[in-house]
Amino acid sequence: MLRNNNVVARIFQRQIQTPPPGTSVHCARRFYENLVPSFTIYDVECPDHSFRKFTDDGQYLISFSRNHQDLIVYRPTWLSYSYKQEDCHLPSRAKRFDSFFTQLYCVPLASSNEVICKDFFLYVITNQFGLFATSTAQIHDAPAIGGAIQGVPSIERITFHLLRLEDGVILDEKVFHNDFINLAHNMGVFLYDDLLAVVSLRYQTIYIIQIRESGNLVDVRAIGAFCREDDELFLNSNSQCMAVADKSKLHQSSGNHVDNGVHSNQLNSDNSFLSGIKQRLLSFIFQGIWSEETDKFQRVQCLKKKFYFHFQDYVDLIIWKVQFLDRHHLLIKFGSVDGGLQVSRSADHHASFFAVYNMETTEIVAFYQNSADELYLLFEQFCDHFYAMSRNSSYMNFISSHSNNIHALEQLRSIKYKASSLSQFVKKMMTSLPFSCQSLSPSPYFDQSLFRYDEKLISATDRHRPSTDHPIKFISRRQPHTLKFKIKPGPEAGSLDGRTKKVSSFLFHPFLPLALSIQQTLFLQPSVNIHFRG
Repeated sequence: MLRNNNVVARIFQRQIQTPPPGTSVHCARRFYENLVPSFTIYDVECPDHSFRKFTDDGQYLISFSRNHQDLIVYRPTWLSYSYKQEDCHLPSRAKRFDSFFTQLYCVPLASSNEVICKDFFLYVITNQFGLFATSTAQIHDAPAIGGAIQGVPSIERITFHLLRLEDGVILDEKVFHNDFINLAHNMGVFLYDDLLAVVSLRYQTIYIIQIRESGNLVDVRAIGAFCREDDELFLNSNSQCMAVADKSKLHQSSGNHVDNGVHSNQLNSDNSFLSGIKQRLLSFIFQGIWSEETDKFQRVQCLKKKFYFHFQDYVDLIIWKVQFLDRHHLLIKFGSVDGGLQVSRSADHHASFFAVYNMETTEIVAFYQNSADELYLLFEQFCDHFYAMSRNSSYMNFISSHSNNIHALEQLRSIKYKASSLSQFVKKMMTSLPFSCQSLSPSPYFDQSLFRYDEKLISATDRHRPSTDHPIKFISRRQPHTLKFKIKPGPEAGSLDGRTKKVSSFLFHPFLPLALSIQQTLFLQPSVNIHFRG
């Protein structure tokens, strides 16, 4: 039945009809088909800042100074001018940045030789805390000392700053020395409720940190060399007992050759023991292969072929990336040293593995290779479970994925059927796991049940996109040939030099019809446009 889709008709329909159970929010979001950012202010007069994103509750706009030393936070307001559709000329004052945003404060974050990591920001929605990071420059040829992994760069100092965004007060700081944490697009840090997982690539350790309501960063546990809190104490006490026994044997057997003795009272630091997490991984793989066969002879052959033949490959695996699945389980991605530092475009060429780790029992409960069909089916059918959204983030629960949206699923299956190799397709899909934390925009204009758009030019993912001189069209999903609105980055007249490479980023407010488009061209000032409902 054809329905009138104007706002008045929708409001009247809402008054007289009750939506089916569990669909009230989805029905309410259909109003966004009428409330679209229909007007654009091109090349808006704005401060020369690096704009990062809106917070997930829409209360703040995060930005950094161009020298990456200061944090500047704005409050989104709304235009206080009105106009008729026939005469949409706004006064010049309305075309300024401060007509839409009010600066709350400017806080210096970086000190001495540190700079702000402009691609890193996490938001604790329950307390309105913001987590930021500053760091010194990378040292690419740093020597692997103190148990560090060879081939992984080193950063002399990485500092995490926890701020109360309401007033900009720095509540706590956490410093890592001579380490490497991948801060680009939050890849090395994952936030779930009040728990933070920080991955040290250089020392292969997962640090679990709790963010208290008081604003303190409290160490909970470190998973890597040791899995339980008393593992280090146990190993140290046993090594001392062994050292005493070895020393007495040396005195009994060869009292005249004291100079041949070694300092056995020190814990062996030459990696004679595998790390705790690696021990758990190897044990799980061994037990899985062991249980495949009941015949003794076949079991031995199977172990030789599947375990011992690849033993060194498993030992050489390093932790690439981690995410929470819930408060007790981590999804850990393992791979080679080279693959861990590659960009995502080439990551599917490297063999990688995924393990589900229970932090309470310190056990590996599942293990998959990146080409496993079983893991892909879980990814396709239960994609939302991998996002591990915070229970308090209501806006984030309606992000479109192929497990909750039929249009996204059809798009994924279309790519799957066109792929020349199913194995390569699965590997390519698995490069997105584990998901980066807070990397998707909850804006309803990216809801694929409402709008259709070119995902090569714009999407909910927090990434730069290639920019064109043509506007990006948002087509109604329910009325396939109806253009709802357009987003055009860059100058209104387009670029004078079409050969110059340009990239664009888009910052959409989580629920208001408001967006920023920022077009960046090499050696030129960024062009900032504001798109809003006129």
